[in-house]
Amino acid sequence: MSQVKENDTVKVHYTGKLKNGQVFDSSKDREPLEFTLGQGMLIPGFETAVIDMKVNDKKTVDVPVEQAYGEVNKEMFHKVEREHLPEDVKPEIGLGLVSKDAQGNEHQFRIAEVKEDHIIVDGNHPLAGQELVFDLELVEIK
Repeated sequence: MSQVKENDTVKVHYTGKLKNGQVFDSSKDREPLEFTLGQGMLIPGFETAVIDMKVNDKKTVDVPVEQAYGEVNKEMFHKVEREHLPEDVKPEIGLGLVSKDAQGNEHQFRIAEVKEDHIIVDGNHPLAGQELVFDLELVEIK
């Protein structure tokens, strides 16, 4: 039976959890995730975990921070004066915001702090700084 190797296209069912067991994503009630290894579309720890699996194999893997979304980068926190917020935005911790730069590229942020005259936004991935756990099931090797 063949095993997954670099550059294979595979289909995988997965459940992603934090170390405390909280589920943050799962393919259980939808189609399995299809991707080609080596294209950098997924976090490195997820891709590495799939290598050498066979169809119908199941396993649980711990993905350390550096193989997931990396450490929290303090340089990704920015102060925004309240006057620069749209009038219809009521700032709350955890609220997602989108900003466009001069080139028209969109950047996603979450509100980390709310002060009287400003907010602090966080541009890190929401799972940055977290060790992750994935339950994997290899469905297909194409």
